[in-house]
Amino acid sequence: MSEAVAPPPSVVERVQNFVSENKKAVLIGAAVAAVAIGGAAYYASTSASEQTSRKKDKKKSKSKKKKSPSDDGPLLEEIKPKVEGGEDDGELDLTEEKIAAMSTEERSKVAASLKGKGNSAYGKKEFTTAAEYYTKAIKVSPKPEPTFFSNRAACYMNMNPPQYERVVEDCDAALALDRRYEKALGRRATALETLHRYEESLRDFTALTIFEQFKKETTTNAVERVLKKLAESKAKEVLASRPESRLPSQTFISAYFGAFRPRPLPTLPENPTSGDERLVDALKALEAQDYIHALTLVNEAIEQGISWDAGKAEALNLRGTFKFLTADVAGAKTDLEASIALVPGYTQSWVKLASVHMEQGDPVKTFECFEEALKHNKNDPDIFYHRGQVLFIMGKFEEAANDYIKSTELDDNFVFSHIQLAVALYKTQNLSKAMDTFRQTLQKFPQRSEPYNYYGELLLDQGRFQDAVEKFETAIEIENAKPPPMNVLALVNKGLAMSQWKNDVRAAEQCCEEALRIDPESEAAVATLAQLSLQQNKIDVAVQLFERQADLARSEPELVSALTYKYASASQLQFIRDYPEMAMSLSGIAQEIARGA
Repeated sequence: MSEAVAPPPSVVERVQNFVSENKKAVLIGAAVAAVAIGGAAYYASTSASEQTSRKKDKKKSKSKKKKSPSDDGPLLEEIKPKVEGGEDDGELDLTEEKIAAMSTEERSKVAASLKGKGNSAYGKKEFTTAAEYYTKAIKVSPKPEPTFFSNRAACYMNMNPPQYERVVEDCDAALALDRRYEKALGRRATALETLHRYEESLRDFTALTIFEQFKKETTTNAVERVLKKLAESKAKEVLASRPESRLPSQTFISAYFGAFRPRPLPTLPENPTSGDERLVDALKALEAQDYIHALTLVNEAIEQGISWDAGKAEALNLRGTFKFLTADVAGAKTDLEASIALVPGYTQSWVKLASVHMEQGDPVKTFECFEEALKHNKNDPDIFYHRGQVLFIMGKFEEAANDYIKSTELDDNFVFSHIQLAVALYKTQNLSKAMDTFRQTLQKFPQRSEPYNYYGELLLDQGRFQDAVEKFETAIEIENAKPPPMNVLALVNKGLAMSQWKNDVRAAEQCCEEALRIDPESEAAVATLAQLSLQQNKIDVAVQLFERQADLARSEPELVSALTYKYASASQLQFIRDYPEMAMSLSGIAQEIARGA
């Protein structure tokens, strides 16, 4: 879901950024399976510098001739002295009886000859003929040779049309004879990817890139490419089968509604209907943060009928908001547009409709909604705050800061305008002014936890760990003193700080576990626990946590991110199971990678 109406950057984003920025440290964090751990972070998240480097490499390669599948030299490792003559000397016509009558030495010699002629035909791109030679070599050879199967797989891959199922079958046979046959792994991975068997393809590409010690960019790029395809395809399956009305965590819903200034309850008509009264009950439940009850009541109010237009607009606004929170973007748009049709001057519905358009990737319509809202009320501070949020998301931090300032000028008592102004200033590298704005906000809102929490995040970003932890602890104390439900983000942030500051993983886990006890659907807590598990080489636990994170994800991008981590970790866990003998050497590989970092 777009953060156009949420407070400052999410903890989930901070977790993923931390892992991306520190992946080399994660990579060598455990002795036995360091590569497997680092790989999950390595595949699932790429640093900006690496992305830039790849873009440059792609630009350089544009002038080069595009390679065909056969240009890869699949037989290069099997080059033998040139076979004299081009005739098959009747070798392709050898019957089973003739083969059985041959000595072991004769069979080996003929098989080698057939292989050489297959190589020659392959070099001429006569793939069908080459495959016939390899097939006969397989039959003649006194013992199975993995290269014969792998070479024939290369032929099947280059035929027109390619025969990918046969590629997989031959690579299976080759790998059954040589589990670490890298050429066969690569061919099978490519064929499986083409067949949309992405989990199996990822398994093979992962094994291959570990065998290559992460040195070949083509393979690591392949891992990222297949991961993306796998996560996106699985995300669509999950969303298609997911119940439409599932609400996100208490923390997230509270943050969403908290991003709008409170308004008085509507005045009921002189003779209210039951639907009118249900609407007021729904708004009271919303004030009490009883969101499930509020959703039920507003649905009942609309079903029973609301007698006046302003009330109908209010109800549609609220129902549309809940639809937005449950990722029913189309339904949210319909309700919000109906709300505006009833009361064109209802600026909050315009603002929320802007968020819907932003979620749909349409910034033009997003800003048109803000302009419409301003036509009806140019002094509504919420319009400027939420437009600032959209500008913030788009990276236009100076423009965002101007909108936050305008919002505070119109209403100085809304804490999030002050917080976001400080964050936007920080993003523009105006460190002193950002920190000063936060200190002023702390003085103005001493009983609000949010300024302490987000100030702590900025301190954490600067490596001022002790100061950050103190601010998180103050935020936790304030939240504990309030009536439930508690906002758990400061708890999760404290856990992150303890992990980075003192490498106290257990303390970090305890913070996240406490957060989940309070809010069982806190995606931030689950995401942090998953990353902590990776750092400790508990890949199986991490996979389970990433599954849970995926279940909690509100939108397709968040779901794709969680599934990317899940499948990256699972593929490496599978590598450890498939190649347990590698455990002794993985530490050395990790150390070598670290030295080259």
